[in-house]
Amino acid sequence: MGQLGRATAAAVGLGLCVLAVAGCSVSGEAAEVDSVPVDSGDALRRAVDALVAEGSSKIRTSMEMASGGTKIAIRGTGSFDYAGRRGRIQVVLPPDAAGDVEHAPVTELLTPGALYMKNRGEGVPADKWVRVDTTRLPDGNLVTGGATDPLVAAELLRAAREVRQTGSETLDGVRVRRYQGVTDIVDAARVASPLVRAELAAAAKGFTVTSVPFDAWLDEEGRLRKVRQRFTFSNGAGAGTRSAPAQVTVVSTTGMYGFGAPVRVMLPRGTDIYTGQIVPASGT
Repeated sequence: MGQLGRATAAAVGLGLCVLAVAGCSVSGEAAEVDSVPVDSGDALRRAVDALVAEGSSKIRTSMEMASGGTKIAIRGTGSFDYAGRRGRIQVVLPPDAAGDVEHAPVTELLTPGALYMKNRGEGVPADKWVRVDTTRLPDGNLVTGGATDPLVAAELLRAAREVRQTGSETLDGVRVRRYQGVTDIVDAARVASPLVRAELAAAAKGFTVTSVPFDAWLDEEGRLRKVRQRFTFSNGAGAGTRSAPAQVTVVSTTGMYGFGAPVRVMLPRGTDIYTGQIVPASGT
C-alpha cells in the first residue's frame, strides 16, 4: 500500500476517513444555468481574500470516500477563525464507522501545522488528546481528519482554472452563484498563503492525482459560502500484483455561514496529549 493509501487506512482506523457529498442542502430555484466563463478564476481568488477578511464563521463539513463498492461517510459542525487559522469541529461518525451502534463525536482542534483529536477511539484514553503534525501527513490533512481544513479548502481555489459560472441558486436562504472548475494541488501550494503552504506542499507530494475538480458557491458579497472538492488517489492495493492499484475518490464539502461567529480554541496541555501507541480499529 502506498504512503497516502496507508494514511487513509489509518484515518479509517481513527474512524475518520471520509464522507458524504453534499453536506449543506441547496434549496430554492436553480436558475440561469448559462455556463458563463469567468476570467482566470478571479472571482474565486477574491472570494478567498473575502473569507479571510470576514475573520471567522460557523462551518459544516461533509466527506465521502468511495473505493470499489464501499463508502464511508461522516459529517461535522463547528467554527473557524480564518485570520488566525484556528478552529473547532465536532465530527459525527456513522453508526458502523467504529463498529458501534452509537459513539461519541470526535472533537477536532485545527491549528497551523497540527490537528488535535479527542475521543479518537481504540487505544487512546477517553481523557486524552491525539496530536498529529499535518505538515507530515502525505495528504496534508485534506482527507485524513475526516474534514478538510476550511482555509485549506478555500486556498486550493487560488489555483483554479477552466472556471465557469453555471447558474444561481438559493443556499440557506442566501442567493449564491455557482462555479465549476478544476484546481491543482501542486499549483495551489505555490501560490497559497503562508498559513497553509506547508500542508498543501505535503499534499502535492503525496497525491498521485493532483488535479481536483470543484464546485464553489459565492454570495452577492463575493464570499465563499460552500465548496465541494473531489480528491482522487491510489490506495496501492494492486502493488506487487498484476492488478492496478485501486482508485479512491474522496468528496469533501465545506459550508460557511454565520460570519463573525466567535471561535474559542483552547489547546490541550502537554500532559493531556497521548504519546503511547495508537491501536488501529479492528479490520484495518
